Parts: sequence; C-alpha cells; structure tokens
Amino acid sequence: MERSYLDWNATAPLRPQAQEALREAFAVVGNPSSVHAEGRAARQLVEKAREQVATLVGAQPGNVFFTSGGTEANMLALTPAIETAGEKRPRDRLLMSAIEHPSVRTGGRFSRELVQDVPVMADGRADLAALAVAVGKASRPLVSLMIANNETGVVQPVAEAATIVHAAGGLLHVDAVQAPGRISCDIGMLGADLLTVSAHKLGGPKGVGAIVRRGDDVHFPDPLLRGGGQERGVRAGTENVAGIAAFGAAAETAQRQSVAEAAHMKHLREVLESGLRTISQSIVIFGETAARLPNTTLFAAEGMKAETAVIAFDLEGVAVSSGAACSSGKVQPSHVLGAMGVPEPLLRGAVRVSLGWSTTQADVERFLDAWRKLATALSKGGHGIAA
Repeated sequence: MERSYLDWNATAPLRPQAQEALREAFAVVGNPSSVHAEGRAARQLVEKAREQVATLVGAQPGNVFFTSGGTEANMLALTPAIETAGEKRPRDRLLMSAIEHPSVRTGGRFSRELVQDVPVMADGRADLAALAVAVGKASRPLVSLMIANNETGVVQPVAEAATIVHAAGGLLHVDAVQAPGRISCDIGMLGADLLTVSAHKLGGPKGVGAIVRRGDDVHFPDPLLRGGGQERGVRAGTENVAGIAAFGAAAETAQRQSVAEAAHMKHLREVLESGLRTISQSIVIFGETAARLPNTTLFAAEGMKAETAVIAFDLEGVAVSSGAACSSGKVQPSHVLGAMGVPEPLLRGAVRVSLGWSTTQADVERFLDAWRKLATALSKGGHGIAA
C-alpha cells in the first residue's frame, strides 16, 4: 500500500541536504575539542552549522548553543537563575500561555508556585490584555510564548507580547520549533530574548536542537549538564557533530526555500480543507479565523473519537495524529483546545493534519478518500469511530 505521511508537525522527513551532511560528518573522526587537525576538522563542521542556524533565526553565531533538542533547550531557558546585563537577582515569576508545548508546561526549573498561566482567546491566540496584567504583578518576570501552536497552527502575537514584557522589565522566551521553513522566525523582529529551535521539525535529524539568545547580555549561570565546558559552558558533553552538521544543512535549506515551500503547503492545505467540508459540512476547523501556519489543519466532527479515527486513517495508508506527539503514543484530550474553551465532545475528537515540502496533491487526495470513508461510517454511528 502506498502511504501518505501527513504528520510533519511531529517530525519532518530528513532533507536530502541533511542526509548528505550526515554522511560526510560521519567520516570525520576528531573530537571538536581536540587541537589537532582531526579535531579542528570536527570543530569546523560544528561552527559552520552554528552560522547556518544563526542565519535562519537572524542571530549572531556566538549566541547559538546546541542541545539535544527542543525540550532541553526549553529547560535551559526556563530557570529563575537566567541573568541579564550582570543582574543576578532571580526571576520571580514564570508566565506562559495556556497552550504551550508540554516541555514548557512543566515550568522548567521554576517551582510550581512561581508558574502562572496566561489565558488564550477562543481563536487560540494569547490574550495580551491578560498578559499585561500578569507581568505587571511581577517584579522580574520570565515569559514563554510559542511562535505558533503545534496542534492548531495558530500564530501567536509574539512581537506585541515582547513590547508588553520588556516594558515590565521582563524577558521573553519563544519556542519557535514549528516556525522554520513555514513562517519567519527572526529573533530580532520577534523581540525575543531567547528562542528555541529543533532540527527534526525542519528536516534535520532527531536529537539535536538549539537555544538562541538575541544578545550576549543574557547568560546561563545554571547549566543542566556540567563537565568539560563545551558550548562555552552552557551545555557540557562532546558535541553531536554529525547531528549538528545535518541540522545546519537543514537550516540553510529551510531558509533558502521557505517562501516557495510555504506557498506550496498553503495551497495544499486550502485544497484539503475545502475537501473536508465538501465531504462533511459538520466539521470544525480550529483556529481558522486566526493566522495559522500554512501547513496545519486541526479538525473534528461531532461524535468522532480521535484515537480510533487516527487508527482508521492509518489503515487507509495515511499518517495523521491527534495532537502533540510527546506522550509515548498515548492519545489524551488536548490541553490546547481545552484552553480555547472547546466543548468536551469536540475536544476528544480532534485530528491534526500537517503537511510539508514534499507533500503532493496525491497525498491530499488519499487523505480525502480516507476521510470520505470515515465520514460515511461516522454518519452511520459505526465501526468504533464514534465517541
């Protein structure tokens, strides 16, 4: 059976450029901390990738620190000990939108009593009025707001939030994992002080990411891993040279091709959503009145159960998901839709479709053929699809 992979927000296929960079890097034997020729060759690969990732997000290479992925990068950022301009007083509050990724929802290294949610509106965008009130009650807040939600695709008002946060003397961390290759994620234009990116969301390998700072006045005095002082003391441990090199290649390609890729994905998403409604006019597409990532559709139909719908799609050769792929295969009610005030029956039936640069019209048609079968079964209340 031919299959269509439509779960790009969970992970993207490896770009050919990243695959080639991996192959070449595996042939380099040196440790990047060694001073001999072999070590310098490995170091050169790491520093080239640092420049490529920096260009992707509009930062200086010296402000890019490689990690094992987006989760570790978020944990590095979310600490009361984060310093700015030599100010060593701890951050007294962590504020986050109610729709953040689970790795942010943990609160990082803040104690739970110092963590506060900022609500979102019904369309999935952060409530900036509520944010302004919340930051006004903290003396040194750290705010975390994703650039675009991984489930709904709704783009957040990050630049506006940055103005509010900085006026209150706070710092802004932005989880930009879903952005590269889809929308701009320039750290300066966003006004972010810290920004997280992950390789496997943009066509690099799994297991590598980065935390990026806008300026060198932000310091990480409390590293998660201590040891040999790699990544200028921010993240100890021998660098994942091959993964980092492939990350850089994927970042460069995503930056170069983002406009064309985004237009391609948006066109196919429009075809997909039109087809969804033609087949079943009772569906709900979440966040559709807000700006969204060009590749993402989160939808539900009355009475549909997400877990069985995802399995039914899989049996028809289509890979989709019920939301964030971070719960060891478990399908759980979406905290994102809950924060948006979505009623329980719809909340439990949401299915996410996410496209990518190599998605084709045939992939969308295969999805719609599968949906036609599911919608027919759902209208008859059968085959375990209904909740």
